[in-house]
Amino acid sequence: MIKAVWALAGLALFVPIPALAAMDARPSASATAEISSAKAPDHPARDRSPAASRVIDWIASSGDNRSLPYIVVDKTAAAAFLFDAQGNILADAPVLIGIAVGDEATPGIGAKSLAEIGPAEKTTPAGRFLAKFGLAAGRQKVLWVDYATSVAMHPIPKANPKEKRRQRMLSPTPDDNRITFGCINVPLAFYNKGVRPQFQKKGGYVYVLPDTKALEDVFPPLHARPLLTDATH
Repeated sequence: MIKAVWALAGLALFVPIPALAAMDARPSASATAEISSAKAPDHPARDRSPAASRVIDWIASSGDNRSLPYIVVDKTAAAAFLFDAQGNILADAPVLIGIAVGDEATPGIGAKSLAEIGPAEKTTPAGRFLAKFGLAAGRQKVLWVDYATSVAMHPIPKANPKEKRRQRMLSPTPDDNRITFGCINVPLAFYNKGVRPQFQKKGGYVYVLPDTKALEDVFPPLHARPLLTDATH
């Protein structure tokens, strides 16, 4: 969650959702220098988990994205895959996600103060979300994944250096990528060169894969699409 990052920066205050702080959407200087210098996000190479592949195949074959661009976020792998409206993959990137394992947002969490948000509530909810750009405080734009629960996608924000968000994102494993209050942090290049131009006009869909729930429970149409196995066995 955007407002939850303030707690990590030492600002214990509550601001309603429409006035979320712009500082959360503004990447730190070190993150900008490190991540924006990475290879432009037009050469996808990140491996997909079986769950991500299954969801990606379903979206492409069913047209569930309704002719809008979309992003598939695999929480377990801490990875995101960006597609255009025609289903062509444009980029992939590592992500930072909510500290807590879990697939539900606590009811009413968007209206809670930071002090009221418990450790188990710092989740990135799973599901299919119609995401659009909107303003946080300071007139900074973020991609709102789930506005009602304050979950957005944006580059690494200014925060406590002890969190080592840049290092976590650049590490070779997903083991240390849980650090946010629910928001999805992505590399600056992925955001500016991929997400922004694709989503800024009409928005698009963000599919967040689950941690603990069955994939079919989060995406019910998959009940009608059994997992394919090797026909030779």
